[in-house]
Amino acid sequence: MIGKLTGIVDSFTESTLILDVQGVGYLVSASTRTIAALPAKGQEISLLIETFVREDQLRLFGFATEAEKEWFTLVQSVQGVGAKVALAILSTLSSNELVSAISLADKAMVARTPGVGPKVAQRIVTELKDKIPAFSGEVGSISSILAGDEDASALPSAAADAVSALSNLGYGSGQSAGAVAKVIAENGADTKTEKLIRLALKELAN
Repeated sequence: MIGKLTGIVDSFTESTLILDVQGVGYLVSASTRTIAALPAKGQEISLLIETFVREDQLRLFGFATEAEKEWFTLVQSVQGVGAKVALAILSTLSSNELVSAISLADKAMVARTPGVGPKVAQRIVTELKDKIPAFSGEVGSISSILAGDEDASALPSAAADAVSALSNLGYGSGQSAGAVAKVIAENGADTKTEKLIRLALKELAN
């Protein structure tokens, strides 16, 4: 199996590229995010590779980062999500946005992906919720995502209200978002505002 390829960018489209590895052109499918990160034609690049072998075909999928490759595998564990849909999701949402959407059960964010309807989006946020802590390494990664949100109002109302209340109490936006994210990760996205504030204050006091 091929796990990594290093070669020269020969050509690319919105969803594929040809990587010239010592004279052999490998056709690699990739997300638009990975395609956009490619260097100019004629330049060298290394891509992580996932090899799919079927009775009638062999396909290579390329990823610029380990996180994107892991997400590609993870989202396909959800019923109704195949390689095509997985790439579409990765083209629409960054790894950080996926962690945020799933940890906050924000199916609307996932449903922004072309070809992903509400039912599939709901399955993704539901079935992957318990896998997020192990996948992301630590709750802190979720905290950093929320702390970097440009607009807290884009969060579910309870979370946004809790972040706003904590900020009004004098805590920094990053501290507030991080504490709320940890509480949500431990208690669920449907936690009420009052409880979010109370538990987040305990986190901030530690």
